[in-house]
Amino acid sequence: MLLDPNEPHPVGSRRCDSTSPVVFVCEHAGNLLPRRCGDLGVSEGDMTRHIAWDVGAFRVAELMAERFDAPLVWQRYSRLVIDCNRHLGAPSLIPEVSEATPIPGNFRLFQNERRARIAEIWQPFQDEVGALLERRAARGLPTLLVAMHSFTPVYLGRTRPWHVGFLPGAITWPSLALYDALKPSGTLTVALDQPYRIDEYDQTIPVHGDARQIPSTLVEIRNDLIADEEGCREWCDLLGDALDSVLATASPAASVF
Repeated sequence: MLLDPNEPHPVGSRRCDSTSPVVFVCEHAGNLLPRRCGDLGVSEGDMTRHIAWDVGAFRVAELMAERFDAPLVWQRYSRLVIDCNRHLGAPSLIPEVSEATPIPGNFRLFQNERRARIAEIWQPFQDEVGALLERRAARGLPTLLVAMHSFTPVYLGRTRPWHVGFLPGAITWPSLALYDALKPSGTLTVALDQPYRIDEYDQTIPVHGDARQIPSTLVEIRNDLIADEEGCREWCDLLGDALDSVLATASPAASVF
């Protein structure tokens, strides 16, 4: 056992019966640590950094879900315990080093400790997202899956100049359409496949999106832009307006979903 009965459930969800065409997920919403994990050997300061969670991403996801009256599923525990956007075979599923910071509590884990993290945190999140998408499919609801993330402005000493990046899966049109909707502003540095590319170690887009042939995109916002409520609301407005324009041209009647 990893989580005590009185510890927070790893998965949160809202509006799962909504008929909105958008479903939001936030895999790195929280930075909680199970009591049995102690502090993982990580300082309090480091637990507030991007290595532990996606700063601001949950608040933007929350605001976006409210705007679109859409389902939202999120995960409360730190990605340092286990990363819910990584395939079970990914080397970074339970990282021993994140960026350049060692995570001593993840060194030489026993198999039963690894299995407990998978069973009690990773699997419930996958089950919740998967069940939601399957129920929507059974109801004949069109779905656009949007995974909300944030990234650090500097990684391993390299500056990342983008304000926002859209990462496509096998179905590329959502990312391309959002990129096209924001790019003409002239005030934003908008990118595709930045600050990284989705690969075989990712989970949400390949497994929950591509494998079900659900249009999907992973949104990465630079975290210094959403470090406070004002920034989160500003980005909800920017992304919300862009998503409105995308949905207007990607209706079920247009046979895009």
